[in-house]
Amino acid sequence: MTFEDLGPILVIIPTFNELESLPMILERVRSSVPEVHILVADDNSPDGTGRLADVFADRDANIHVMHRLGKEGLGAAYLAGFAWALQQGYDVVVEMDADGSHQPEQLPRLLDALREADLVLGSRWVVGGGTENWPKSRQFLSKGGSFYTRVLLGIPLRDVTGGYRAFRADALRKLDLHEVASQGYCFQVDLAWRASQRHLKVVEVPITFVERTAGSSKMSQKIVVEALWRVTVWGLDDRVTRVRRKASRRRAQAQREGQ
Repeated sequence: MTFEDLGPILVIIPTFNELESLPMILERVRSSVPEVHILVADDNSPDGTGRLADVFADRDANIHVMHRLGKEGLGAAYLAGFAWALQQGYDVVVEMDADGSHQPEQLPRLLDALREADLVLGSRWVVGGGTENWPKSRQFLSKGGSFYTRVLLGIPLRDVTGGYRAFRADALRKLDLHEVASQGYCFQVDLAWRASQRHLKVVEVPITFVERTAGSSKMSQKIVVEALWRVTVWGLDDRVTRVRRKASRRRAQAQREGQ
């Protein structure tokens, strides 16, 4: 299966201390969809990940490296990658983890679905999706977070916190990315909600998320707390806004009827 009809495709892979996993993930991406370009967005990894990425970029013209000043978080790395992708004229932009948890072999199903969508989410919680080597506590946290978000924000998505995604460039331009300040889980929720608010077509396809076997997880209690807090604030603000709009429409209708 080829994807020339989608236009130039860029896979953004943020890294921080991914020296062990980077060679494997680059090889798997290039094998899965040979025509894609890859941007390694490295946050000045102390273990030399950025320098290793430069070696691969020297060998392969379709691999690019962005050297960032320090560890600023996943959201900031993706935003910088999005900006670079749009400047360079890519038509499709993909988010992918560096540790192999997002299987490159499943990238074709995301790209295939993007032919009929603005944004495609790789979903663990739709039929056919799942996880490998995840403890029950992580599954509960992920499913619970997505359920909480669906209720608070009214997003009809099963896996709103997942980070394996494919965007059309035109969709990214509509998301007001300069206003995004969230990180981690919350960054992914933020983008999905923005897409929903702008009535973009969002499709979920099943993936199997595999727990990393090399390096250490970047998940922390701070990331989870930020997500819960921001989603709660967004949800309450949205409800207040809708109530005010409804009241305003009622007043306007009453004024028209009283004339």
